[in-house]
Amino acid sequence: MFPKAPDYHKPNKPLVPNGLGVIYVITSATYLFLLCFYYYSQGTPEAAENVLRALTLAVCILFGGFMGLLDDWMDLRWRYKAFFPLIAAIPLITLAIKLGLRTSMTIPFIGSVDFGDAYYFVIVPLIVTVTTNTVNQLGGLNGLETICPAIILIGIMTISGPRAILLYFPMIVWLALAYFNFRGKIFVGNTGSFAIGLTLAAYAIISDLKTSLLISLLPYIFNSCLILLTYFFSRQKAAVSSDDGKLSSDHRRSMITLVTYHRHLTERQVVIIISLLVAASTFAALMVQWFLT
Repeated sequence: MFPKAPDYHKPNKPLVPNGLGVIYVITSATYLFLLCFYYYSQGTPEAAENVLRALTLAVCILFGGFMGLLDDWMDLRWRYKAFFPLIAAIPLITLAIKLGLRTSMTIPFIGSVDFGDAYYFVIVPLIVTVTTNTVNQLGGLNGLETICPAIILIGIMTISGPRAILLYFPMIVWLALAYFNFRGKIFVGNTGSFAIGLTLAAYAIISDLKTSLLISLLPYIFNSCLILLTYFFSRQKAAVSSDDGKLSSDHRRSMITLVTYHRHLTERQVVIIISLLVAASTFAALMVQWFLT
């Protein structure tokens, strides 16, 4: 049913089913639409707001899946797809204005900053664009593009209170995909990475956890800055060499090549190291949120 792609970091480069992220997109959207029906049947003002939240999140996930399929189909250049998430910011801007979400944001070492109307038209699109693209850029190893977002999402869900119900079932589906992805049985593809990136951005905005998301994403942001700065100044891309199941690199142009620089590590070791870094940043985000409240 799914196209197959070679696993370049395994001996003989076996073909693995690709694009399984579409399962996450379809099941998550279905769950959220059913949740909308449940909230709508309650007929209370609070339930009406929850309908808007669930519907907006479903739209964002669906657009993320569509964007990933389009990238797989047309192989879009980064200069184009980097700004695609701006379209997904439109329903989030509408939701933020409709519900009157808080326009201030706590920035570490600076404090609370109220952006006013700029929050709707600058900060929300910026959060969506940065989150989606940085999540998409940190991948290429089995489990890396599924486990790390799951860590952040679980962390944010633990401090979001009742709104965590929006992602109960999607989280279960994503963890199942992460299990098989880590074992090298499937790839979620761009469909999955874009969809989960938009899930993180949309859920953080809906739950008013932008600061927690920002701190959790620090390893992602560092990875993207390293890739972009290296490419702009030297026009060279990051790459790792594989020898007898061990990964190594002779440069430091990304998070992966930084971890494997002059080292010989297995693919799983690299994924675990980077996942631990993401877990540490997520834990720091939870501590900051706990301190602020």
